[in-house]
Amino acid sequence: MPHFSNALLKSLPPVVLEYLSPHLRTIELRRAGVIATAGEPVTHAYFPHCGILSLVARLEGGQSVEAVIVGRDSVFGASAALGDPTALNDTVVQLPGRASILEIARLRAVAERDSQFRALLIRHEQMLFVQALQSCGCNAVHSVESRLARWLLRARDLAGADTLDLTQENLSQVLGARRSSVSIVANTLQRAGLIRYSRGRIEIINREGLSAASCECYEVVKRRYDRLLLGLDGSQRA
Repeated sequence: MPHFSNALLKSLPPVVLEYLSPHLRTIELRRAGVIATAGEPVTHAYFPHCGILSLVARLEGGQSVEAVIVGRDSVFGASAALGDPTALNDTVVQLPGRASILEIARLRAVAERDSQFRALLIRHEQMLFVQALQSCGCNAVHSVESRLARWLLRARDLAGADTLDLTQENLSQVLGARRSSVSIVANTLQRAGLIRYSRGRIEIINREGLSAASCECYEVVKRRYDRLLLGLDGSQRA
C-alpha cells in the first residue's frame, strides 16, 4: 500500500484506499497552473501532498481575491463528486508541489457506494465553507498586516515548511490588497523579526510572534477544522 501525506487519504479505511490506490496518479503542481475554471466541468479530484491550491473569485475589473486554500489537509473536487460537477470558481496553484489526482467519476462511484466515505467528503467540503466564511469576514474587518500573518501561518501548516515561494503578486491576490500595501506590511513583519522577506520568497523565523500579529481567524478556523474532522471517529485530524 503506497504512503500518502495527504490527510484525507491517510484517514481512509484500508478497503477504500485499496480500491482507490490503483487509480490515483501523482502529478506536479506548477505555480499558476489552472486546476479548474468557473463554469467548466471539474474532471479530477486533487489530493495535495505538498503545495497549495487557491479557490479565487474573479471580479469584472480584473481583480481576483482568494476565498479558500486547499493543501495536504483536504481535497479539491469533492463537491463535484457529491453533486453538480461544474466549477463555481477558478482554482489555481498558489504554491507548487505534488498531488494525487483521481477521476471524478471514480470518486463519485465510491461516495455513492460507501456512506462513511461520503460523510468524510461532506465534512471536508464543510471545512472549506467554514474557511470561506471566515475569510469573508476577515477581509472586510481586519488589517492587511494581521491578514498576512494569518495567511502565512495557514500556508506554513499546509506546506509543512517555514520557507514559502511567494511573490508580492501572489500575496496581493490572496489578501485582496494592493501590492504596495503588501510590500509595506511585509517589511513591517520583517523589521519585527517575524519573517525574512526577499524577492519571491518568505521565510517564517518567529512563528509565535507571527501568531501574536495575526487576527483571531487563524485559530478560529483551525479549531473548527479540528471539530469537524474529530467528529468522525475521534481520531482524524488534518
